[in-house]
Amino acid sequence: MQQVKKGDTVSVHYSGRLTTGEQFDSSEGRDPLVFTVGAGQMIAGFDAALPGMEVGDKKTIQIAAEQAYGERDANALIEFPLSGVPADMKLEVGMQLMLSNAEGMPLQVVVTDLKEDTVVLDANHFLAGKDLEFDIELVSIG
Repeated sequence: MQQVKKGDTVSVHYSGRLTTGEQFDSSEGRDPLVFTVGAGQMIAGFDAALPGMEVGDKKTIQIAAEQAYGERDANALIEFPLSGVPADMKLEVGMQLMLSNAEGMPLQVVVTDLKEDTVVLDANHFLAGKDLEFDIELVSIG
């Protein structure tokens, strides 16, 4: 049987959860996820789990935060002046917003605090700092 190697395009079904058991994503009911192994399209720990698998293989993997979305970064907390927020926008803690970074790329942030003159936005990925677990099934290579 053919085994996955770096550079192969693969299709996988997966289910991702926190170590608490809380599921955060799954391909169940959808088409399999398609990506090129080793191309940096996936988090490092997920990518590293595929080489050597054969079609039909299933495995459960644990991925430390460093090999997933990284540790939380205090520098990713942004204090933004409320004067720069549209007057008709009613901000609430926990609200998710889409901004653009300096290169014009979309950046999802979460409102974490409302102060007198500023709003604190968290640009960390929502899974940053968390260890993850995935069930993976290799559907195809090619």
